[in-house]
Amino acid sequence: MASTELGHQEKAVLDAIASNPFVGQQEIANALGLARSTVAAHIVSLIQKGHILGRGYVLPEAKRVVCVGGAVLDRKYSADKPIVPHTSNPVSGCRSFGGVARNVAENLARLGVGVSMVSSVGEDEAGRAIVDQLRGLAVDVSAVTALRGERTAEYVAVLGPDSDLVVGLADMDICDLITVADIDRAWPQLASAAWVFIDCNLPAEVIRAIVARRQGGRFRLAVNGVSTPKAMRLPEDLTGVDILFVNLDEANALLGADHPTARLAAPALVERGAGAVIITQGSAGAVVADADGVVEVPSTPARPVDVTGAGDALIAGTLYRLIAGEALAEALRAGSVLAALTVESRFTVLPELSPRLLDAAADRVPELT
Repeated sequence: MASTELGHQEKAVLDAIASNPFVGQQEIANALGLARSTVAAHIVSLIQKGHILGRGYVLPEAKRVVCVGGAVLDRKYSADKPIVPHTSNPVSGCRSFGGVARNVAENLARLGVGVSMVSSVGEDEAGRAIVDQLRGLAVDVSAVTALRGERTAEYVAVLGPDSDLVVGLADMDICDLITVADIDRAWPQLASAAWVFIDCNLPAEVIRAIVARRQGGRFRLAVNGVSTPKAMRLPEDLTGVDILFVNLDEANALLGADHPTARLAAPALVERGAGAVIITQGSAGAVVADADGVVEVPSTPARPVDVTGAGDALIAGTLYRLIAGEALAEALRAGSVLAALTVESRFTVLPELSPRLLDAAADRVPELT
């Protein structure tokens, strides 16, 4: 893997650019007593290592997150009475935007974090609406590709009277069209990020490429398994994954085992190379495992209205606090609170979400066990 450490000449070139982002290569060469070709080579290296963002020598934003994965049109239908199979059921419906990576991106943007999105949508009304909504939240959508002739991903959720999911239907074929070449084009953004978050809606080769190249950038990598079949797209060796978010079924599928509890499964995934593992258990809370051991974080009590988006909120809240410098278990407590706020809303992402709102709910943070 490429090292992110800077040589003496690279650091001198970076200092020159930092002091004057509009400086030319020849000016740098003259000031440092180097050949222009040498300066050009160092600039290419600085781009690959994420210290500058390419043409124009734009310096990276501190604490930026890049979200890579699904951007989806969600349709949700809620039933007042238990769903009866094989017949028509009265429901009330609404349309919103979803996709794990997109939801995490929106949550973070509403919390004031700089966010970029890497995904594919169809060249259709749904795709344009998704991109416009993210752009309106100041999310960088320059790496979201609109594919002619393809459908934007769609997810249909049917919820029972208890607000739990009865059935989910996902048309996610367009996510399989995200390629390693798309990652290469967006690499300066990834390499310069504080965190990169990916979901396993991505093709296996794209996931492998990002995990393998994680050490070639300065970012830390968080991954969500999405579902049991999609979690299997992860490489067997999880080295390079700083935080893995999965549920117990996904964890056991990855391990090829049948651990009865998250406390047993999470450390086994750490042994597979992950820096830390968070196994979510819905209302039963979550388990965090890393090299220091295992901690349980209870769920935050809530009165559920709609559980859609709760897991994505938990991820975003956790990353938000990690960026602020909190330890992982403490950060997850904030993620648990944001998940509770989300399930108490009919929205997949709280439209009123802000740092102040999350801080105001701090007294709901559960104690660690």
